[in-house]
Amino acid sequence: MEGKDLQELRELVEFLKASGIAEFEIERPDLKVGLRFAGETPAAGASGIDAVQLAALLAAAKGASTAAPVPAAAAVNIAASAETVAAAAVEADPHAGAHIVKSPIVGTFYDAPSPDAEQFVQVGDKVSVGKVLCIVEAMKLMNEIESDAAGEIVKVFVKPGQPVEYGQALFAVKQ
Repeated sequence: MEGKDLQELRELVEFLKASGIAEFEIERPDLKVGLRFAGETPAAGASGIDAVQLAALLAAAKGASTAAPVPAAAAVNIAASAETVAAAAVEADPHAGAHIVKSPIVGTFYDAPSPDAEQFVQVGDKVSVGKVLCIVEAMKLMNEIESDAAGEIVKVFVKPGQPVEYGQALFAVKQ
């Protein structure tokens, strides 16, 4: 482990201790870090983590390498439960459980058929499958994007005139 990686791991351990989190695990293709503090009950404190803290945890763990074992001085156990992190991630995402309508093409997002027309949908509107939610303009063609789920619009992720990518989240629909 490089000195910087080791320092980030130490900062992560200190943050977890200070936050009262008993277990933490992150797994990526090139990284697996699991922490369990002695004397704590599993998943203690996990429900108190917020999105900012989770982002800090993930950023701190990102630079760590699996090329060398975690030092004993860190007082960690590499067999923590993934459920702890999953529970924290669900709590950090207010749209968990909502269906995300994604852009099927690259183009420019419009929420109304013309600049002076009323929006297709707004937050709080009930929609059914097939309801036109927006237009994505691609190569001077106006492509109507329809809802592929029924429910209530709880979030619009883009603004009118904003470019969108293939697969980018456009709407969150709570069923």
